[in-house]
Amino acid sequence: VQLQAFGGGLVQAGGSLRLSCAASGRPFSGVTTAWFRQTPGKERDFVAAIFRTTTNPYYATSVKGRFTISRDNAENTVYLQMNNLKPEDTAVYYCAAGPNLILSSIRSASSYIYWGQGTLVTVSS
Repeated sequence: VQLQAFGGGLVQAGGSLRLSCAASGRPFSGVTTAWFRQTPGKERDFVAAIFRTTTNPYYATSVKGRFTISRDNAENTVYLQMNNLKPEDTAVYYCAAGPNLILSSIRSASSYIYWGQGTLVTVSS
């Protein structure tokens, strides 16, 4: 699976952005997809994930209630709608995908074998 992320940019605190991640090379419906984010000098942190079958979403505590992950299997695309953005949301956001993930593994970056190139989100105060 090849992933390509879009939609980052500069936004003021309280604003919104929608990230998109387009997949190619394998049926998208067969993998679990997720978003992670990373700031300089820190590890890649889990943001949200959505299973391939149930489509139930899972979120990091820091974004729950503000971010929404969704997927369109027909379009091979996963989205991250980010509302009420805060300066601490500033990071490079990566989409990721992996087959056969179980619930206990979805928050770990090492569980995913496919990664997009990252898109920068900057939230100004």
